[in-house]
Amino acid sequence: MTRQELIKEIEKYRPFNEQEEKDKTLILNWIRNNDNAFLRENTVAHVTASAWVVNKDRTKVLMVYHNIYNSWSWLGGHADGETDLLSVAIREVKEEAGISEVYPVSEEIFSMESLTVDGHVKRGEYVSSHLHLNVTYLLEADSEEAVSIKEDENSAVAWFSPEEALKKSTEPWFVERVYGKLIEKMR
Repeated sequence: MTRQELIKEIEKYRPFNEQEEKDKTLILNWIRNNDNAFLRENTVAHVTASAWVVNKDRTKVLMVYHNIYNSWSWLGGHADGETDLLSVAIREVKEEAGISEVYPVSEEIFSMESLTVDGHVKRGEYVSSHLHLNVTYLLEADSEEAVSIKEDENSAVAWFSPEEALKKSTEPWFVERVYGKLIEKMR
């Protein structure tokens, strides 16, 4: 998917709530006005892709215990120059959870978020606070497939019921504004 095709996908996306409406505008403007919007070298904000991974009957959600945030969270990562964000989301799920079979429920965008990232140390180097301009996809995987951690990013991988997933996360903003929304949307 080219940058222009992604812009068209974002333009046609129908926001679920006010948060998505405002974040959609922010994300579109950032992509249109910043040649390096898809690169981490843009230290103010850059595009990321996330995955809300569910099992076939939607009774379980795949989460990782994220080392930087010290919390259970969804899976995803940096675009690193890639504009096919669905591919980024799928790749990140495979890398972070060690699973090989993961498929999009739909190739359409599932949600959008502007996410704050506090300053932190990654691979021995300080990373300043910045924004992740995030596009989320609904993906499906087999909850019986073996999972494995990615030591430099997470220390656990597990399937939870949607209600357990909300309780496991220790990031209030994510619980209230993101995960609760995703659970509501998948029903």
